[in-house]
Amino acid sequence: MKIAIAQLNPTIGALTDNAQNILNAAKQALDLDVRLLLTPELSLCGYPPRDLLLDPSFVEAMATTLQQLARDLPPNLAVLVGTVEPNPKAFTSGGKSLFNSMALLEGGKVQQIFHKRLLPTYDVFDEQRYFEPGLQPNFFTLTPQPHYSAIKIGVTICEDLWNDEEFWGKRTYAVNPITDLAQLGVDLIVNLSASPYSVGKQALREAMLRHSATRFDRPIIYANQVGSNDDLIFDGSSFALNRTGEIVCRARSFETDLVLLDFDVEKGDIASVQPKYVTPLPDCEEEEIWGALVLGVKDYARKCGFSKVVIGLSGGVDSALVAAIAAEALGAENVLGVLMPSPYSSDHSVKDALVLAENLGIKTHTLPIGNLMQSYDESWEDLFAGTEFGIAEENIQSRIRGNLLMAIANKFGYLLLSTGNKSEMAVGYCTLYGDMNGGLAAIADVPKTRVYSLCKWLNRNDEIIPENILTKAPSAELKPGQTDQDSLPAYDILDDILQRFIHEHQSAAQIVAAGHDPDVVKRVIKMVARAEFKRRQAPPGLKITDRAFGTGWRMPIASKGLDTVSV
Repeated sequence: MKIAIAQLNPTIGALTDNAQNILNAAKQALDLDVRLLLTPELSLCGYPPRDLLLDPSFVEAMATTLQQLARDLPPNLAVLVGTVEPNPKAFTSGGKSLFNSMALLEGGKVQQIFHKRLLPTYDVFDEQRYFEPGLQPNFFTLTPQPHYSAIKIGVTICEDLWNDEEFWGKRTYAVNPITDLAQLGVDLIVNLSASPYSVGKQALREAMLRHSATRFDRPIIYANQVGSNDDLIFDGSSFALNRTGEIVCRARSFETDLVLLDFDVEKGDIASVQPKYVTPLPDCEEEEIWGALVLGVKDYARKCGFSKVVIGLSGGVDSALVAAIAAEALGAENVLGVLMPSPYSSDHSVKDALVLAENLGIKTHTLPIGNLMQSYDESWEDLFAGTEFGIAEENIQSRIRGNLLMAIANKFGYLLLSTGNKSEMAVGYCTLYGDMNGGLAAIADVPKTRVYSLCKWLNRNDEIIPENILTKAPSAELKPGQTDQDSLPAYDILDDILQRFIHEHQSAAQIVAAGHDPDVVKRVIKMVARAEFKRRQAPPGLKITDRAFGTGWRMPIASKGLDTVSV
């Protein structure tokens, strides 16, 4: 029996378009003699729909679209479609009004509905806000073709896979849906997911499912969403394992795909229809992150209705990387780089920015800001009389540039990409209403040291990022002779402290024990806390790690929690 994974890229809320994409995949699958087509979690509305689910008319429209899709699909093809289902007991039981569900469509009708059992509420997930957990194991029977015995297929939805106590050494939830399905004697387990990307996550998924396949002696098929929705990137990378835990197929990363499998009814196992259709994983983390960021910028622009972007080019490494990502995502002809030199900008920074633009093939425009700076000086001359040049005067340069970039974006309908990295966002080395301006923060989850490694990876064959950008001391160039390390620790030190504090949740004492200077650790942690008000006003930033400054970061602004750090 042939089974296909439709690795789809839905747009949140675009019910008609998403249904058409499912229908297109179904028609392609039918031509390949497929009996069962798998689509990702919430494939009809896209994941995560968030508070769209609080609108009854949206939920009703989804139900209507699902019924129409069932009628439109080829009648002899069984299709699992991700949707939501009302909870009829919500008003009497006090439960949530919806289930996160998969619908089995066949013969022009909705044949069965299956509810997600484990609802995540960590990091970017907040499913208990909307959904009631399913209480029963999910499975259905399917006859491969006339005169064949029916097979029993277990259905799980995303998080349902992530609670194997043997693999994790603990249980996060009371039940393990995979155990329940194995005890029911299913022949095959399918998982329909919308699992967001983070660096190295695919290796973890495959190790986890390999453990489950061998532990329960069942083949497992994992179908994941691809694409980017707001700050979340979905890598796809759908795959399947046979009973021995061998990966028999893997879909492409960061692209839509349709993958064919063959379930051998007699052996009770699966194999790829295309021999060894196992798309290789990226060779290194830099290649993986590059693919994620390119997809993130491309989808955010497309789904928000932008075809062109504008970027402030400073001649620094951050704007260079963002420009390279944008050119790859949207085409060089759709990227405008704006140079805005001040009297403190070095000649080599302007030259570096122009060489970068030439290497990428993007257009540039230069808007010197010296006269604008002078106008500001004249405006506050009386008010600032008797004070020394300081942060306010430095920051006004960034704010002038931010205003110019926003004006260009407004005038021509461009998307402004901000260029701040994670290290800067963490400690507040960025200017509100200045370099933080933008509709999307492309590298807000990329530490400075990783920015450099990505640029060096880009230059592995040809020089794309000018070598001088990679070798000169990083500087905001807001005053003569300034470098970042006038205000911050060296980036390798800073990033290690941030990694330990933000990602590994180490205490200040633990970070010091790892070899860092106590005063530096204390200062960095306080900077992180005091920059929270800036991060709260930042544009959405593409998430590539397990701890990003986005929807999963929920720190208070008015707090003294980190002001008494002890080392």
